[in-house]
Amino acid sequence: MLSRLRANPWVRTGIVLLVLGCAGLALYARWDEASQALAALPTWVIAGSLVAALAGLGAQMLAWRALLGDLGSPLPLPVAARVMFVGQLGKYLPGSVWAFVAQVELAKDYAVPRRRGVSATVLAVGVTLTVNLLVAAVTLPLASAEAAARWWWVLACAPVLLAALHPRVVTWLLHRVLRLTGRGKDVPESELERISGRGMAAAVGWSALSWIPLGLHVWTLVAGVGGGGAESLPVAAGAYALAWTLGLLVVFAPAGLGVRELVLVVALAPVLAPGAALVVAALSRVVMTAADILWALTALATTRSPARPRP
Repeated sequence: MLSRLRANPWVRTGIVLLVLGCAGLALYARWDEASQALAALPTWVIAGSLVAALAGLGAQMLAWRALLGDLGSPLPLPVAARVMFVGQLGKYLPGSVWAFVAQVELAKDYAVPRRRGVSATVLAVGVTLTVNLLVAAVTLPLASAEAAARWWWVLACAPVLLAALHPRVVTWLLHRVLRLTGRGKDVPESELERISGRGMAAAVGWSALSWIPLGLHVWTLVAGVGGGGAESLPVAAGAYALAWTLGLLVVFAPAGLGVRELVLVVALAPVLAPGAALVVAALSRVVMTAADILWALTALATTRSPARPRP
C-alpha cells in the first residue's frame, strides 16, 4: 500500500505542491522584516545576492552528484538538479529530515537504489558540515580576535572532521550507519558502497567552491546596509557558514528557521550593529528561499518524470 502511494503521480504532485507552499510560507514569514530593507536597498544588491545564492546552491548540487556518481549511480545534470532541488524543498517542513527522505525517493525513480541514495545523502551532509566549519574556522579569526575566542569550538572541530573525510574512514563510518539503519542488513561487507579518494575530492572541491558565491551573497547584503567594503567579506562568509551549520544541526527547525538568523546576527557583530545584522539575516533568508524555489521550478520545467515511477 505504501509503495503504491509513493508511486502514485497524484500523491507526488500533491507533496510537491505542499512543500512549495511551505517554502512560500517561509518566504512570507520574513517578508514584513525584509520589505522595508528591500525598498531602501538598490536593486543590484538584491539581484547580485540572488545570483550568488543560485550559483552557490548549484555548486552544492554538483558535490552531491559527484558522490552519487562515485558510488555507482551517475545521473545526467538536469536529472540530478531535479532530484536535489525538488527534494530539498522538504527542509521547509517541520523536521529537516524530510529533505533527505525526499531526495532518496526521487532518486529511486531514476534507478538509484535506496541504499545508495541514503549513502550519497549521508556523505553529502558530512561533507557540507565539514566544509562549512572549515570556512568558518579560516575566516572568523580574520574578522577579529573576539570572533575567534567566541567560536573556538569551530577551530577545534574543523581539523578533526577534515581527517574523518579520508575515504577509508568515511567508508567504515558509512557502513556502520547503513547497518544501524537497517539499509545494510544481511548485505555482505564487500557489496556495500565504497567512496573513492577521487569522488571525495570532487565533493569537497565543489562544496568549497560553493562558498565563494555563498559568501558573496551575504557580503553583498552586508555592504548594502553599510557594513563596509572588502574587509567585511571574511566575517560575512564565516558568519553564514557557521549559521548554516547550526541551522542544519537543529533538525526540528524548518530550514534552520530562527537558528540561522540568531547565529548570523551574533557572528556579524564585528561589522554590523544588531539592528542592521537582523536586516541582513532576514534578507538572506528571503534570498535563499527564493533561490531554492527558483531552482526547483526550473528543474521541474526542464526535465520529465520517468515514464514508470518505480515502486
